[in-house]
Amino acid sequence: MTWWTSLNKARHDAVFLVVHRAWRAFRRAGEITPQTPTARAFHRFGRGSLLAFPQGSLFGEGAIEIGEDTLVGEQVSITAGLVPGQDLTGFIVLKVGDRCVIGRGSHIVAHECVEIGDDVWTGPNIYITDQNHGYQDPDTPIGKQLPVNRAVSIGAGSWLGAGVIVLPGTTIGRNVVIAAGSVVRGTIPDHCVVAGVPAKVVRELTKAGWQPSRG
Repeated sequence: MTWWTSLNKARHDAVFLVVHRAWRAFRRAGEITPQTPTARAFHRFGRGSLLAFPQGSLFGEGAIEIGEDTLVGEQVSITAGLVPGQDLTGFIVLKVGDRCVIGRGSHIVAHECVEIGDDVWTGPNIYITDQNHGYQDPDTPIGKQLPVNRAVSIGAGSWLGAGVIVLPGTTIGRNVVIAAGSVVRGTIPDHCVVAGVPAKVVRELTKAGWQPSRG
């Protein structure tokens, strides 16, 4: 290696280090924590919680509660209400419990009521919503029909794998495993494993321990 090559490599390494440090500082500056002004817009933003930078869509903060020690990953969209600026005074539309982890690239879209219990962890790119398009009128385009809201609840201690979709009206029990890529609708009991499209119980906790589901 010639002295000129060594010099160019040293310059490249120095530039890379500066850019890397600047990006880390930029990310830290863009994080939302209880100490940042942005957190004050939330109905509640718990101690020790963090929304990583960059965030996805974020609006309706006044109707959103974030518990303590909860981590929301990069590029996660969290919204309450139909559109930014909607008056939701006095309503809590979205609750996220304590010690939760929401994987990067996920979407939590709440219009009426989405509740996520304590210690719920998710993989990346999950989608949770309490609203669906109406389709009762066969002569009107689906996108122009009034939406239908149905509350969603996810029990404490549950795990949602990568790419899980939770549809309106779903109630997930405590300590439930939702396999990656599942589409969940309806009522899921405590202490079970569900998988598939649509998701079904495949394992459940019995007096004899974890067993394949008989359903």
